Amino acid sequence: MQLAQASPTPLGVVPAQTITAPSINVPVQPAVVPLATTQTQPGPDPVIGAPTQPAAVPLVNSPIQLGTMPSNPNELRVTGLGGGSAQWTIVILLTLLTLIPSVLICMTPFARLLIVFHFLRQALGLQTTPSNQTLIGLSVIMTFFLMQPIGATIYHDSVVPLQAGQITALDAVTRAAIPMRQFMSHYVREKDVALFLEMAKEPRPASINDVSFRVLLPAYILSELKAGFQIGAVLFLPFLVVDMVVASITTSVGMMQLPPVVISTPLKLLLFLMVDGWHLLIGALMRSFN
Repeated sequence: MQLAQASPTPLGVVPAQTITAPSINVPVQPAVVPLATTQTQPGPDPVIGAPTQPAAVPLVNSPIQLGTMPSNPNELRVTGLGGGSAQWTIVILLTLLTLIPSVLICMTPFARLLIVFHFLRQALGLQTTPSNQTLIGLSVIMTFFLMQPIGATIYHDSVVPLQAGQITALDAVTRAAIPMRQFMSHYVREKDVALFLEMAKEPRPASINDVSFRVLLPAYILSELKAGFQIGAVLFLPFLVVDMVVASITTSVGMMQLPPVVISTPLKLLLFLMVDGWHLLIGALMRSFN
């Protein structure tokens, strides 16, 4: 028997053989893919032939704050000043708005100033110049100038603590009344206070600071009216002299047909301008509230 001699195989070359592996059924389980904490967003167009990878955007785990936004975005919420009730705050604010004209007239120098300006217009013989709006505006500006320190005190003592929530609206009104009481007590006459004390049947206070607002308010406005009429009467005297002189001259020369006011009005205007009447009048009024 002859043995077949195997042909030499080159080094590193495996001869090709057909091997049939037995079939084994192995159950295949799906791979578990971990949940990623990133979201993929499409990036820019990749270059042809280059591998593309989705851009990863980290998720910010910010806590959700409850109660910061109302349930209804169209809901209107009104909170009271100083942590108080919103209803009482609205009532107080509306009441103050309706009382602003009365407060301006009865608790400030507005009445005295307006009376003096009207007396000046009548003394000059002018009917509509300056107009009522001009005189009222001038009185308001002078009142603001005089009351500005008191307003600053009220803002610092009552408005600022109210906005900070330290006091209620009623406490703010009580604090604001203290500077106003001091101002009115300085210019009220003792005679007028005694009159309203007698009418109110209240006991005589030890000092002016013990007088109630029920007595102080009417006494102050009465004192302001008297002061305004006194200044107006003194202001009327020099122009009254001019009227009397002009009337006597026109009567003595027989000019009966010519009204004296036609001549006296230009003379009074010239006199008022020559002495710089507005400067003297405003300066005297401001000094009366020293």
